[in-house]
Amino acid sequence: MTGGTSGLGNALVRLLCNEGAHVAFVARTVRDVERVAGDTGALGIVGDVGRKDDIYPIALQIAGGLGGLDVLVNNASSLGPAPLSLLADTDCEGLQLALEVNLLGPFRLTKALFGALTAAARAGRSAMVINISSDAATSAYSGWGAYGASKAGLRHLTAIWDEEARAQGVRLLSVDPGDMDTPLHAAAVPDADPATLGRPEDSAVEIVERMRPAAPGAKARAFRP
Repeated sequence: MTGGTSGLGNALVRLLCNEGAHVAFVARTVRDVERVAGDTGALGIVGDVGRKDDIYPIALQIAGGLGGLDVLVNNASSLGPAPLSLLADTDCEGLQLALEVNLLGPFRLTKALFGALTAAARAGRSAMVINISSDAATSAYSGWGAYGASKAGLRHLTAIWDEEARAQGVRLLSVDPGDMDTPLHAAAVPDADPATLGRPEDSAVEIVERMRPAAPGAKARAFRP
């Protein structure tokens, strides 16, 4: 689980741990990783999926710490420029940040862990990658250019990779959880009324239901996000 210390990622970590799953999560801040790991018993990994050099150390800790991998959830996201800006006012660094975290990060981490996922499939378990998307991937929202472009790329990458990986028993899904009351949404739309937004905990329940085929029977090797 990337981005596992806040918002949807944190809700997923807590829900899966409560269900007896073996969970590893990744986030950038040591203190937050230690807090969530202490609260849940999950394996906390400090790393930045937007940095290429962090990917293989993260992947090694995930596969080694869990003893395998059944489900990978690419949840970490970046708005890119903050506050949001029109594309004409977005600098290259802002666009690059969104692409590094939202598109290249999931690509690199999935690629690094693909061998572990195919091993799970060969062992008779349902191997799955869930990439967290957004309606900004399909709708042209003014000001959301960097974020929307990166999520659109992730959505299409997911569809292509799903076609390519089916023969190896690995499924890739793009899931849009909708607008939620999260720190990311608050940074993007500071004036939004939280009462009009979804709860990360509710979205987490729906996403875990999508994972159910990855749990063939008992809890022992249920989920390894």
